[in-house]
Amino acid sequence: MHVMQVNWDDMRTVLALVRAGTLAGAAEVLGVSYTTVSRRVQRAEGMLGHVLFERHPEGYIPTAEAHDLAAAAKQMEQQEHQLLRQLAGQDQSLTGAFTLTAPELLIQAHLAPLLLEFTNRYPEVELRVKATNDWLDLNRREADLALRISSDPGDTLVGRKLTTQRSGCFATPEIAERAAADPMAVLDWVLFSEQSKPPEAALSQYPNARVRARFDDMVALVAAARVGMGALRMPVFLGRSTPGLVPLPQVATTPYAPIWMLSHRDLQHARKVAAFKDLLVPWFKQYADLFTSL
Repeated sequence: MHVMQVNWDDMRTVLALVRAGTLAGAAEVLGVSYTTVSRRVQRAEGMLGHVLFERHPEGYIPTAEAHDLAAAAKQMEQQEHQLLRQLAGQDQSLTGAFTLTAPELLIQAHLAPLLLEFTNRYPEVELRVKATNDWLDLNRREADLALRISSDPGDTLVGRKLTTQRSGCFATPEIAERAAADPMAVLDWVLFSEQSKPPEAALSQYPNARVRARFDDMVALVAAARVGMGALRMPVFLGRSTPGLVPLPQVATTPYAPIWMLSHRDLQHARKVAAFKDLLVPWFKQYADLFTSL
């Protein structure tokens, strides 16, 4: 296959379509219309003289030739990202774009004032915040700096543990008071989807548990607890900062995944990354108890 006959836009479009499986998915990744994706794929097929995808109503199925072209495009993409990272790592200016990714609830509970301070100090930096629990790819520069809550953040990035964490059990004051008055009464719970039952630390004090509902999103779970659907387990930092919830009496905190600060080694000395770290690290040292103590 003569890949040099295919231009870079068309090659990376084929790669995106192999990864996504649909025109719409590839278009979203590339930031173009699905008709542009279709046109580029047809152009690549015309240049190579091969059909690259089987068209089906449910999506595009790549042929062997598409996989070969995607593999070549992936190598070129990695080289492009490496070059861009190295150039960004040499940037000692405090202007231009800087992308941070962090969990939405961590930003909501504690980091928003820190973001304000950063933008006040460096008004010429264009701060871009991706509030998500998803692990964005720092190799592909989906973010310059990441905050992750994880027991195993991986070993391919430059990392620093900002703080350990504890989790606690919280409920509305009314539920907490009833539980304290009668520990043997039925105690309602709302759980995260992956939890099979309430925490053992809580069951030892309040053994008659009833699960009212399970949620796949922490924002929705907290909202359910705030209206009185039941008690819940969550990180101490979130419980302490959520209006309308109090710790469940007599329930000890338990270990929770720590918070890490991660960057690609190519960017660890970039001035904008260093400037944000200079704010972040002292803040977590000063307020470590927010994440460990009720």
